[in-house]
Amino acid sequence: MATWKFGIIGCGSVADFHIEAIRQIDDAVLVAVSSRSEAKAQAVAAREGCAWTASYEELLARPDIDIVCVTTSSGSHAKIGLDVIKAGKHLVVEKPIAMNVREAKQLVAAAEERGVTLSVISQRRFEAQNQAIKRVLDEGGLGRLLLAEVALPFYRTQAYYDSADWRGTIAEDGGALMNQGIHCLDLLLWFAGDVRTVFGKIATQTHRMEAEDLGLAMLQFQNGAFGTIMASTSIQPGFAATIHLYGEKGSIKLEGSTIVHWTVPGFSVPSRSEDGTYGGVTDPRSIVADFHQSQLLDVITSLEAGHAPLVTGESGLRAVQLVENIYLSAAEGRELTL
Repeated sequence: MATWKFGIIGCGSVADFHIEAIRQIDDAVLVAVSSRSEAKAQAVAAREGCAWTASYEELLARPDIDIVCVTTSSGSHAKIGLDVIKAGKHLVVEKPIAMNVREAKQLVAAAEERGVTLSVISQRRFEAQNQAIKRVLDEGGLGRLLLAEVALPFYRTQAYYDSADWRGTIAEDGGALMNQGIHCLDLLLWFAGDVRTVFGKIATQTHRMEAEDLGLAMLQFQNGAFGTIMASTSIQPGFAATIHLYGEKGSIKLEGSTIVHWTVPGFSVPSRSEDGTYGGVTDPRSIVADFHQSQLLDVITSLEAGHAPLVTGESGLRAVQLVENIYLSAAEGRELTL
């Protein structure tokens, strides 16, 4: 069995999830890391026993790296991701794939043209309860889907947004929808399908920042179901995200990673994910690396088998398209037909 050689660009806290995930995969090894901060890169390299560089271009020039994980700030994903693809490396990029649809489409097109795999981190798809819900929906267990609701009542302090110049900016970080909400939006699209119409509202209620700390939307999906979205970072003390799915035959309510209601005829309640929790309610670092490991394993498996990974570049593009359309609807004060 081949050993897949990884490089990581970005040595902040998010990189630690990728490092731990790679460490837990038998046929994977971390070859090198890169950071603009030499001190950070050196510290990670010393801890992990790998090479380091302050220039990600030097990392991309290495012939002994197959897959590159990009864990830098959101606003840099597009540029760095394009450079990864041009270097002929497979790309795993943290969410969001890019900060706008134009850049996301560039990444998807470049990966297809270069013949490399592009996967966007959406690790929540790999949680056991979410995979069980997807299976129920695909097999018609809820019947015709009527309504899908997403609520993300998170809390972030002003100090969180003040901790770096790029935090809370539209170009580099995004607000409650693009940053905190993107995982739940990916699940919503995975569960309910493509969106037909959207009407959105955004506001900055309690923080000094450029982007929104509240995003609201009402949707209709291509399958006729309706949907609602609420994403906030102003709700004290912060609560777990919820996803509610209502169909003609039954209902499912998910709170964090726990199924709190399950009425699905013919389907027993699935066991919840091993850790039983999904963090990030008040601290974005309070999550586990298990599902990053699952996603990296899925990427490796897809490369070995010659098929697309579960989470593709197109998946990431659709989530960004939804956020961008919510912003556009809010700016124009009207419902958009997509």
